[in-house]
Amino acid sequence: MPHPFNPTSLCLPDLFVTSLSLLFLFSSTTKPHKNLFLKIPNNFPRCCCRPFLKIPNMPPTKSRFPTPQSLTNWLKPRLPQDSFSSWGNKPGTKNIHNLFLEISEGESILTDTTPPIRNLHVITVKIISKSNSNCVLIEAFQELSDGTRRERFRPLSEKMKPNESVENAVLRAVKEELGSVITSEDDGNVKIVEGSYVEKVEERGSVSYPGLPACYVLHCVEACVDGLPSEDFWTEEGNEYGECSEGDIVEKAVFVKKHFWKWVGVNSLN
Repeated sequence: MPHPFNPTSLCLPDLFVTSLSLLFLFSSTTKPHKNLFLKIPNNFPRCCCRPFLKIPNMPPTKSRFPTPQSLTNWLKPRLPQDSFSSWGNKPGTKNIHNLFLEISEGESILTDTTPPIRNLHVITVKIISKSNSNCVLIEAFQELSDGTRRERFRPLSEKMKPNESVENAVLRAVKEELGSVITSEDDGNVKIVEGSYVEKVEERGSVSYPGLPACYVLHCVEACVDGLPSEDFWTEEGNEYGECSEGDIVEKAVFVKKHFWKWVGVNSLN
């Protein structure tokens, strides 16, 4: 199984430019999350950060794709034309601006192959019901900003930021996707279940970007979160790239407006 940031999967020029890009992106720090408190087991792995390439001591550069158009020009000859043209047009898909933003933010990297492989790390949080330990929370579907609906049926999942720890990723995912229903300062406590951390790799096609294969490194934990409704509910998510300087590009991206959540039996996910 190839590692998502395996230098041998990139040609030398792309590896060099990508390395410089990652150096710039990894210099950012993760902001603390207010109104959320994380309880971590004593034996929880403390070094679950995204692996990164050895970076040469050179001035940083922003990205090998300075604009969405440059990314489009690079992708078109490497992907099936009918697949690429469906991005942002087929219901449930995202567009080139979304991919540009996640690459610019360091959330994913593309290998220089035909087709390219989108590599990313994802935090997956299986939230256990406090009233019934046999029930877990899954995201049934999403309502996107273009009015389309995307089926999910999976636990809370979120792309990880560069150099982000599993603990911080869990807090950020809960805040961004469930925070709109957590109103009390006493709610929102997040407790990771001891011994639940598992890392696994999945390779599959991307629903968001048809025709673009993806390699996901999944960092999976089980957790309990205070203050969640006991019945099915929906949440609103703020702008995913609200702090991004590329405001005009953010406006053209497809984003999630609402998440629809459902409590299901734990065996339903197997």
